[in-house]
Amino acid sequence: MGQHAGGGQGPQRARFDLAHASIRELLTLYSRIMEQLREREVVRTGNNPVADYCEALVVRALKLRRLDRSNKGCDAVDELDGKRYEIKGRRITKYNPSTQLSVLRDLDSCHFDYLVGVLFDHDFAVTHGYCVPRELVKDLADYRDYVNGWIIHVKPKLWDQQPRVRKITSELQKAQSEWV
Repeated sequence: MGQHAGGGQGPQRARFDLAHASIRELLTLYSRIMEQLREREVVRTGNNPVADYCEALVVRALKLRRLDRSNKGCDAVDELDGKRYEIKGRRITKYNPSTQLSVLRDLDSCHFDYLVGVLFDHDFAVTHGYCVPRELVKDLADYRDYVNGWIIHVKPKLWDQQPRVRKITSELQKAQSEWV
């Protein structure tokens, strides 16, 4: 069944039908591929496609409308109340356990009303999800001159204790499990 590039008959291998695989199955396969590429020293990190998948999942779970990529500091909007969302995700692996989200720039310009922070495990399963009001973001983040922006970490032990932080883990996990 499997043919080598030279045209000879190779070992029989099970074929995986990508066209009919669920979103989670594809992401799990990607995770395994990235692990092999890392072991072979082809890649050094494994974070992509975290950002795009995170945005799509949050939009789906919270029933938001995803905005064009050209929107500065805002990824989605709730069409019912007009609230704007900046969405950030981080995939935790044994090689990189950091919970730091990508840099937030120009925080004083109020480009968003809520920051959504999502943590994924190494197989892209949602482990934590939070919706943080923008005015609280500055209390949880630190400004860094060298990146000209704000650094924020998703810290479940801290964020779970914040009364103004909305935990959205179950909504994200539900959307993830229903997304085929």
